[in-house]
Amino acid sequence: MVMQKGHPDGPQPRQMLAGSLVGDETRMIIFTARNDKVNLLKDGSTIILRNAKIDIFKGSMWLVVDKWGRVEVTDLTNFTVKDDNNLSLIEYELVNVVE
Repeated sequence: MVMQKGHPDGPQPRQMLAGSLVGDETRMIIFTARNDKVNLLKDGSTIILRNAKIDIFKGSMWLVVDKWGRVEVTDLTNFTVKDDNNLSLIEYELVNVVE
């Protein structure tokens, strides 16, 4: 899914956002790409994510690459994505621990 964020006449330039399901041989997670990184996401392609981090959005884990991270397209690799372990389907709750 791809969407544009921001008002076209606003002071900030519009941002393009895309959510994509990515995975490896151990798990899957929803990956959020922004702006120029959106065009690198193609169905069935293999990418390398550098300096990615996990964000919690509405109780779900999302993988994010911010302005310090990189998304690189690479040649196809020989692995099968484990599609029965989607980390974004698990609901998380913030618990404050008082000592």
